[in-house]
Amino acid sequence: MRALKGKPAGGLHGELVVPGDKSISHRGIMLGAISEGITTLTHFLTSADCLSTLAAFQQLGVPIERTGTTVTVHGVGLHGLKASSKALDMGNSGTTTRLIMGLLAGQNFSSTLIGDASLSKRPMRRVSEPLAQMGAEITTTDGHLPVTISGKPLQAVNYHLKVASAQVKSALILAALQARHPSTLVEIQPTRDHTERMLRAFGGELTTAADGVTITVQPQPHLKGQAMTIPGDMSSAAFFMTAASLVPGSQVTLKDVGLNETRTGLLNILREMGGAISIQTEPTTGEPIGDLTIQPARLKPIDIGKAQIPAVIDELPLVALLAAKADGVSHISGAEELRVKETDRISAIVTEFKKLGIAIEEQPDGFIIDGRQPWHVEDPVLDAHDDHRIGMVLSIAALLVQSPLKLKGADSVRISYPEFFDDLDKLLQ
Repeated sequence: MRALKGKPAGGLHGELVVPGDKSISHRGIMLGAISEGITTLTHFLTSADCLSTLAAFQQLGVPIERTGTTVTVHGVGLHGLKASSKALDMGNSGTTTRLIMGLLAGQNFSSTLIGDASLSKRPMRRVSEPLAQMGAEITTTDGHLPVTISGKPLQAVNYHLKVASAQVKSALILAALQARHPSTLVEIQPTRDHTERMLRAFGGELTTAADGVTITVQPQPHLKGQAMTIPGDMSSAAFFMTAASLVPGSQVTLKDVGLNETRTGLLNILREMGGAISIQTEPTTGEPIGDLTIQPARLKPIDIGKAQIPAVIDELPLVALLAAKADGVSHISGAEELRVKETDRISAIVTEFKKLGIAIEEQPDGFIIDGRQPWHVEDPVLDAHDDHRIGMVLSIAALLVQSPLKLKGADSVRISYPEFFDDLDKLLQ
């Protein structure tokens, strides 16, 4: 049980360099592993999820060294992975699991994937079924982990994705690299494109049509190792963007944050709500990056629908918190994907916010929140539900009340942001 910091007298102040982007850290290991030569990843995120990816590829015969936040991957090429002598433990990482399923489907050996109790409840058929259309042989446990992948030659595919998911798309891209002919993937709507950008940087041939949703993957590339500096994770920066927007007297600058347009959903929503944010971009040849300076603002309510959800899916608990202090009623819909995250995030947010007296109403696919209602603490013990993002959003919410609060399951933040509480303390001094 962790005691949470309450309302600071003078607000939050200072500069932070948030940890490296989680999505890019995962993909850097994977693409480095199947490349030829050495890949160096600087500002790698040393969270539990990303370390699960690193350990899995070491088990698959890839030499990888880590010194602090610098990781060196000695690539073995697209066909150089080796069978692991034991099951690959995915920990809590859905990204590791789904992407590695696509990669291992085309190898010439069998693999078994296991995970923790939370990950073992998350749906895997959304990956195994489209991979089966490529000839993959994947056995799930009633649609969940443990999963067994019997690697075999894959066929090209022309596939229309059933869900708006960068993880499913990326799994299919990694599988398509191993087919004999080009594959075409069509998304429902654009999702984060880190895999496409990075694959091109490593030398892969992949094109995205003018419609933004049709992707053609050329098979059997000779990928070359790269030196990459990983930008700060927008999903981690988002917690401090939210805090500085809501806590009176604050001014926070977040340095070198990734500004990929498929990840700036919260930034756009905060601006639409009237948030006070200035951005100073930096020249770069890879992922766009910049410094964000945030101050408090009086926020307007917002209505968010299905089209906006993919760009803000990880930050929706924070959108709910912003709405809980906005001057009116906000509606968030089309977010049923939240129910199959590390926990049912819709249910968890409603349960925990009600403990703070927030006027929030649960919907099948989102929330209705009246930010005009005053908060009042009904239960001082909040629960992270073993979900890193729920734990962090509740820690930010605690900054808005005078009463002392406690958080059960605070250790869950290590999944994506091990230094979260330390970084929050820096801004509160």
